Amino acid sequence: MQECFLRAILSLNDDHGNMRAWLYRVARNLLTDQLRSRRNGVSLDDLAETPSDAPGPLALYLRTEKHRLLMEKLASLEPRRREVLSLQYFGGLSQKEIAALLHLSHENVRVLSLRARRELKQKLEEDGYDFS
Repeated sequence: MQECFLRAILSLNDDHGNMRAWLYRVARNLLTDQLRSRRNGVSLDDLAETPSDAPGPLALYLRTEKHRLLMEKLASLEPRRREVLSLQYFGGLSQKEIAALLHLSHENVRVLSLRARRELKQKLEEDGYDFS
């Protein structure tokens, strides 16, 4: 995180309008550089944080399993769809911000998000999750 902020401060132009998008782009590029430098990469399970406020071992296990399954299914999506969903739901960015960040049209981001959600829902339903 320190490296991310340092690079962002050193490379930020004064006239840049969207700081969140800029910081995300720097962080994404740093992560990409690190993953390229590693031969084996990093699994999503290594990146997942285990909640510390779980009421008991069973609740902790169920929450961790749901999180693991979601991350597994998210990782199986096409990279562009996965990135759009991650930015939208985990990054809290709007579709307009995502479009600017990824150099796509707003409509393209909307369609990618819609298709990614449908595909993710279908994959989760195949594993027995009910969304009705």
